[in-house]
Amino acid sequence: MLCGCSCLSACTGGAADPGVSVTASYPPLSAFSTGLRCRCPRCGVGKLFDGYLTIAATCGHCGLDLAASDSGDGPAIFVIFIVGPIVTGLALWTEVRFTPPIWVHMVLWLPMVLGGSIWLLRPFKAVLVALQYKHQAGDSRFTESK
Repeated sequence: MLCGCSCLSACTGGAADPGVSVTASYPPLSAFSTGLRCRCPRCGVGKLFDGYLTIAATCGHCGLDLAASDSGDGPAIFVIFIVGPIVTGLALWTEVRFTPPIWVHMVLWLPMVLGGSIWLLRPFKAVLVALQYKHQAGDSRFTESK
């Protein structure tokens, strides 16, 4: 289907024939499975990231153009909503049960907040990019690189 813009190849998903889907030769994969493994949302094999949080320009295996994908602030929000209540609950329990000095809280919870956030941010970003691909959501239009 054509959207009417001047970028014909992007509108057709990079396919030569507007009626042929780029994903026709790839079976549908679970966005959560590929996201948690930090793999390409189309083929499930290629690496999604170039660095720790930098999304690769294209998939090295299937050639999917990942440059337009953007998960925004979504991963950070989900990480905050998971790590925050866990650390807050444990900190309150520790305070009530043991009444330690403040430096003990800093030694316990600061590394847990930083480590948990850094550890969860990458897979959450990958899952949101995979969901964006699966539902063709947002401003990105995943195409096959040339």
